[in-house]
Amino acid sequence: MRTTIQAGLLAVAVAIGAYAQVPKEPLAQARAALQAGEADKAIGLLDSLPQSAEAHNLRCRVLLSVEQWNAAADECQQAINMDGQNSNYHLWLGRALGEKASRASFLNAYSLGKRVRTEFEEAVRLNPRNGEALADLGEFYYDAPGVVGGGIDKAEGIAARLDGMDATRAHELRARIAEQHKDYGTAEREFKQAITVGEHPAFEWMTLASFYRRRERWTEMDAAVQSGIKAAQRDKHAGVALFNGASILSRANRNPALAAKMLEDYLAGFFKTEEAPSFVAYTRLARLKAQLGDIAGARQERAAALKLAHNYRPAQDLKF
Repeated sequence: MRTTIQAGLLAVAVAIGAYAQVPKEPLAQARAALQAGEADKAIGLLDSLPQSAEAHNLRCRVLLSVEQWNAAADECQQAINMDGQNSNYHLWLGRALGEKASRASFLNAYSLGKRVRTEFEEAVRLNPRNGEALADLGEFYYDAPGVVGGGIDKAEGIAARLDGMDATRAHELRARIAEQHKDYGTAEREFKQAITVGEHPAFEWMTLASFYRRRERWTEMDAAVQSGIKAAQRDKHAGVALFNGASILSRANRNPALAAKMLEDYLAGFFKTEEAPSFVAYTRLARLKAQLGDIAGARQERAAALKLAHNYRPAQDLKF
């Protein structure tokens, strides 16, 4: 349930500026390591700290980044057990449970799906101005079946609530609702409106490119990716959009050389985010270099990934 999360990447990336100088307080160091994609360092720092709600939440997010869904959900639950009034803690538990649900058997997915809805709804109840929680709840409503509490009408209600708070997220949610209805013309218009109103349009260009990929409109997809690259070059806070664009190209099996260049530029930039972990970028770059015939380079990128997250399974599984 993570597609709407990319709309919130900018806020996370901008926050990294606060950590330009290495923080001295261990919890702040762990938070900075998480954002930088240094999973092993973050876990080591958190292991040295006494238990707290924030430490459990941070550990949950590190574990999510390395795809340890069960352990992540357990840590997020511990955060809520210690502080059940924090909107973001419920949001992250909902995300962790959503990852579990997407990989579960039918019966388990049904049970987990209801819990995801409960956590997202609680996050919004505790903080009605939490735009990320609203966006995730809206995505759940349009994507989930009615038996677990989904519903297009509910998603449309969330879009209306977002109108006065975050026009970009509102347009993207309406676009996804329209796409769910197979109203592709409206979906395209809404994605383009998100670009128009977005403060940092590089992200929205890549979201539009992803829509074109799903519709197999390759020429338009390529053009949207190029527009996203240009927008990112003009906006130092939007470098993570390059990570998104590289993923789109890879999923479309198009232009691996450009996808590799985009990942290299992301990794060379200053602003990183936990939603685009550096070790994931290195792993994807390794695959692309292998595809391009650069086996030595692929091995170097795999090693760089494992140096940051030694137990990241996708990097471990690469065979070069």
